[in-house]
Amino acid sequence: MELACCGCGAGAFQATAAAALVRPDCGTRSSGRSSALPSRKAGAVPALQKVCVGGNQLLKGGFFQGAAAVKIGALKQNVGTRAAGHSSGGVVSVLSEERGMENMTSTALKEADVPLPDVIESGISSGKTLTAPTPKDFVSRYAEDEPRKGSDILVEALEREGVRTTFAYPGGASMEIHQALTRSNVIRNVLCRHEQGEIFAAEGYAKSSGRVGVCIATSGPGATNLVTGLADALLDSVPLVAITGQVPRRFIGTDAFQETPIVEVTRSITKHNYLVMTVDDIPRVIREAFFLAASGRPGPVLVDIPKDIQQQLAIPDWNQPMKLQSYLNRLPPPPQVSLMQQIIRLLSTAKKPVIYSGGGCLHASKELREFVELTGIPVTSTLMGLGTFPASDERYLSMLGMHGTVYANYAIDNSDMLLAFGVRFDDRVTGKLESFASRASIVHIDIDPAEIGKNKQPHISICADVQLALAGLNKLIKEGPATRPSFSAWRKELDGVKEKWPMKFPKLDSQVIVPQFAIQTLCELTGGNAIISTGVGQHQMWAAQWYEYEQPRRWLTSGGLGAMGFGLPAALGAAATNPDIPVVDIDGDGSFIMNIQELATIHVEKLPVKIMVLNNQHLGMVVQWEDRFYKANRAHTYLGDPEAEAEIYPDFCKIAEGCKVPSARVTRKEDLRDAIKKMLQTPGPYLLDVIVPHQEHVLPMIPGGASFKEIITEGDGRQIY
Repeated sequence: MELACCGCGAGAFQATAAAALVRPDCGTRSSGRSSALPSRKAGAVPALQKVCVGGNQLLKGGFFQGAAAVKIGALKQNVGTRAAGHSSGGVVSVLSEERGMENMTSTALKEADVPLPDVIESGISSGKTLTAPTPKDFVSRYAEDEPRKGSDILVEALEREGVRTTFAYPGGASMEIHQALTRSNVIRNVLCRHEQGEIFAAEGYAKSSGRVGVCIATSGPGATNLVTGLADALLDSVPLVAITGQVPRRFIGTDAFQETPIVEVTRSITKHNYLVMTVDDIPRVIREAFFLAASGRPGPVLVDIPKDIQQQLAIPDWNQPMKLQSYLNRLPPPPQVSLMQQIIRLLSTAKKPVIYSGGGCLHASKELREFVELTGIPVTSTLMGLGTFPASDERYLSMLGMHGTVYANYAIDNSDMLLAFGVRFDDRVTGKLESFASRASIVHIDIDPAEIGKNKQPHISICADVQLALAGLNKLIKEGPATRPSFSAWRKELDGVKEKWPMKFPKLDSQVIVPQFAIQTLCELTGGNAIISTGVGQHQMWAAQWYEYEQPRRWLTSGGLGAMGFGLPAALGAAATNPDIPVVDIDGDGSFIMNIQELATIHVEKLPVKIMVLNNQHLGMVVQWEDRFYKANRAHTYLGDPEAEAEIYPDFCKIAEGCKVPSARVTRKEDLRDAIKKMLQTPGPYLLDVIVPHQEHVLPMIPGGASFKEIITEGDGRQIY
């Protein structure tokens, strides 16, 4: 149903879209208009009342259908049916006091002067984050009725979204945007040396801060260089807005210079994308892009703006309603109390429950920790979920999956109840699907309906924000009986497995530096209080295994896509938004060289990024598979100089010197601790080249498609298989 906003006649909105689609400058609804609202029906969820937030008037009144997006038992609907089968319970724009997006929490509701209902019974959408109205302290550089270029409208739209840092590389089709950025008093642009570097930096910014990352590129090769980062952000659920310049509208679809249909190229690897064809649409499109990127399951949104639109003069209308009716209808409602009660009843009969937490829990770390305190259930996490639960807690089993601990995988294999929170049951975790948690009743909570039942059929499933679901479970547990099930015998059994199969690495008598030892030493010297980024390969798995993550958003890696070259640019993006936290890129020589040009960026931008390269002169993870499954036949995995194998090639220290980044190389175990100390204590950026043997293997290891019973715990490249 489409209705006019109110008596002012300004704009139209979908009844189920609630306040986010109402013009903030509209007046009180006339009686004639209000009578057009849908009447309350059975099962309808009452909407929030009209409230004022930062001077903006929001909708209050009417009812929205609140059909639950949950399934019990086997799921037989197809993905399309599941995705379209539910409605949001009403979406409210909430003013953020912070820069950019904030979680939709009880605190945010209180700040907005909205009456705080019970978190489980409220009709508020369970999107993780909602786009904020213009910050209270925002002051435009232009008079309200003063015409300005489309590029200046774009930059002001970013300012109104709370953007303070962008990562942009200029070109012919985006020059107007860069000129407008120089006129901004609040946005700092970090000039990366490659478009792939800039989008990885925007991901590092978003992953470490929880806010939407922004990158800008020109048309043609500039835009196509963003493709890997867009795919990575989609697979890892990273909130990102990528803005590209485009040739003038009259050349779109022709053979114009550098014309690339980037919207079509990226359609399958973005959450949504736009081609802006009217300058008046810029304010609305940017508001929608940020909302889409941050709400529901986060992801990347691409906005392509032709150059003539950037140059066109216009007076912007900042009060345009968003046109996201169908998207808002698909956002899941708050979790049903009845389903959470079923979970608690099932938990009361369990003897060996395990929590399997993923990247979807990053914003729900507090609620997850409270849930574990209330229940005493042991926790294991995926690669993307590291830090959601403190590694120092005795109930933490570390990472599970292909390179997870023996005791984490043992717990999953022997559990009778699996609580899967914010996960997607990917093959690197499950291995052989039919053997994964084969004895367990499975509870799956995830905000994306497409993930529920996709790989593993749950017995109870809730499609909702994990934060709201855990808050509801905690509330029900605290209101329940004082006597709760004890899982001490189960934890004691797991402690025995820990003692029998601890994490270990070779203690070589020589002065050779074992890579695991280097990471362990770094963890000791930083106290676990650093943001760690990585490339992809063996060093990535060792960093996941041997660095202890106590807090969420301290672990930045490319998980779903596995993009080499991610580590350095992601670290600079994190350093740009976390100036008071040490940022260390643990990298491999193969990954590091893929975006090594960003050494220039961290020097020029004065970003204190520390780089510890575990240099084994090989593509280590591929070498490990060659050793295990291809009779150690080397198929183009040696990265050194074949004519001088005794030398370290290339010389990263000399490249760093050319970029004015201090550096050192360490080859002896006895020198390692002092070398890492110097790296951490040196102001600004620093590169430490740590020479390690290429024969080391990442263990434990469950081969692809295998089950826990086939786990490998011994051996390295010095043996023949």
